[in-house]
Amino acid sequence: MNRLILFPCFLFIINTIHAQEIPKEYLQKVLNKLEGIESASYYNVSKTWEPGDTIPLSEYRQLINEYNNPTDSTIGASYIALDLDDAKKLAFGYDGHVASHMFHDKKGIMIDDFTTRPLPFRLVGPPFSNYTKSIIRYALNTNDNISTELKEEKDYYYFKLVINEDKQVEFFGKDYKIDNPYCLDPTSSYEIWISKSNDLPYQVRREMYHNISINTCSDVEINKLSISDFKLSDYFPKDYEIRKVRENRAAPTSSLVGQKATAWTLKDEKEQDISLSDFKSKVLLVQFTGIGCGPCQLSIPFLNKLKSEFKTDDLDIVAIETWRRKAHALQNYINRHHINYKLATGTDEIVKAYQASSAPIFFILDENRIIRKMITGYSKDSTDKDIENYIKGLL
Repeated sequence: MNRLILFPCFLFIINTIHAQEIPKEYLQKVLNKLEGIESASYYNVSKTWEPGDTIPLSEYRQLINEYNNPTDSTIGASYIALDLDDAKKLAFGYDGHVASHMFHDKKGIMIDDFTTRPLPFRLVGPPFSNYTKSIIRYALNTNDNISTELKEEKDYYYFKLVINEDKQVEFFGKDYKIDNPYCLDPTSSYEIWISKSNDLPYQVRREMYHNISINTCSDVEINKLSISDFKLSDYFPKDYEIRKVRENRAAPTSSLVGQKATAWTLKDEKEQDISLSDFKSKVLLVQFTGIGCGPCQLSIPFLNKLKSEFKTDDLDIVAIETWRRKAHALQNYINRHHINYKLATGTDEIVKAYQASSAPIFFILDENRIIRKMITGYSKDSTDKDIENYIKGLL
């Protein structure tokens, strides 16, 4: 196998701001190998982190069957993700037309035909080969402001791509610049580990301001499947209910306003109990939030300001995290955003009781813990004024 030796040292690193200066020969070789993959079957381990956290927020282990699909204008691929313990049990599937999300506990299938939310791309996470192919192709051909690094190790090459544009860059079949108003740092970083044994990637790491993810594939079998034999509906159990994703623009119901708030006892970031009855202030602001939720993060400075401006006897604040629900994630979130109010991990029961199917949602409770106002979503300044004025009206 041809080795990448451009200097008489074992380690070769290039840093540049122009794609045309990347060591094209080897990366083009890898890209050619990826473009020769018509199908692949492999085990995939996917992990995600909140920046600053050392323990994954989520980890999925799945068997993936991936097909090259040039007729798909979205990512150029179709694939299914199967349960490791039951190769016939579908977790997710995309056939180039629709995506299917399985809910085995409820015997349900949610079908998304991408007509309810117009976007310049479909929100379909690309499978491993397709994903790494898009990243390397971009690195070789873009005129964007990028820097690259290539290291040769004993059994693999390590490739790093840093994109220094004014918007984050994500890959859904090709590169897309994402307009994220909640992003404070648009730098996008991608790392790929490439095996010397076959010149194919086996691990990819993506790091953004708001999220870090790693995908690792193993036991890869190439070009042993045929897309002509693939039919997504074959994986749908006959006794499952099929529903279509529909856009719901209506705000959550306000039927809770005027009712006494449901009591709860949850865990804080130190795994200590925290209850609604612990708060003795005249007014209590309860926020249902989510780690990774952009508008939720945007509201933190306002909530910190409220907490500092009002006496605890007058106002207290608690946020209930309903997305990740892990103590270590809460602790990291508190430290990273310098949160000065209480944060607790939510449960399915509390989400249902407060009809908090989205985030953020704010509930303003009076001293008798009657829900006096509910505000859905967050818009800086306008939401701030609404909440602050209503609180002052209750004091």
